[in-house]
Amino acid sequence: MQALRIGEFARRVGVPASSLRAWEQRYGLLDPARSAGGFRLYGESDAQRVAVMLRGLKQGLSAAEAAAAALKTAPVGTVRTQTGDLPRARQQLIEAFNTYDEGTVHAVIDAVLAAYGLETCLTELVLPALTAVGSGWERGEPSIGQEHFASNLIRARLLALARLWGRGGGPLALLACVPREQHDISLIAFGLVLRTYGWRIVFLGTDTPISTVAQAVAVTGPTVCVLSAFAPALFEQQGPALRRLAREAPVLLSGPGADAEIAQRLHLPRLGGDLVTAARELDESFGPRPRAA
Repeated sequence: MQALRIGEFARRVGVPASSLRAWEQRYGLLDPARSAGGFRLYGESDAQRVAVMLRGLKQGLSAAEAAAAALKTAPVGTVRTQTGDLPRARQQLIEAFNTYDEGTVHAVIDAVLAAYGLETCLTELVLPALTAVGSGWERGEPSIGQEHFASNLIRARLLALARLWGRGGGPLALLACVPREQHDISLIAFGLVLRTYGWRIVFLGTDTPISTVAQAVAVTGPTVCVLSAFAPALFEQQGPALRRLAREAPVLLSGPGADAEIAQRLHLPRLGGDLVTAARELDESFGPRPRAA
């Protein structure tokens, strides 16, 4: 985020300028720089602390308590250094996972969201950090508890970002994991990116019977169904049911299990590439087209 004067900064963070001034004066929450003309300029570290404070207020804390929590989580002057580059922020997030430090997890995510936006936060911070923690657990480094802590915390955070993603008037994508698939974080992340293209999302989550997906299709009439699995065998086991479902709505296979071989064998298209590329390609293939002049 570039340095902003108070009015534009207030619009960006969704807090009245009067409240921001009060929080700065009473609690020292903000640490603006000064322009050559003497104007206060607010940046990414200020936005991060405002986000932490707002979350505390929503949780029922008083203003003083929420400000103290924000300053404890991300003291004035530290966030810019900590997130000066994405690899450093990613390492900080991994360390927070391994020490069960929920406050720092949220602080790093808030800062990167403010500085770089959703797509970069997901593809360069959150998902790589989760992969690193999972790979470490496979090597016996972090405990299974640390991996579960990281996964559950990130899943909850992404679903909070997904609130009301079914509203609007855009095309509808129904997202689900096939039976026996328990990993849905990357599918949630994909839905968040697809939402930025104006799509509405119906999310069914992990281990969803294909008959349940079919029932949801009958009720919602989605533009497309995206089904995810980490192993090709999970798609293979559902082959006949997936082909029947594809007669009711377009079905796309996704996730690491959606390789070219299984897609060809099932005669179903797949989403390839990273989640940003996959969302863009889906939108180009199934999204609304502008009317000809």
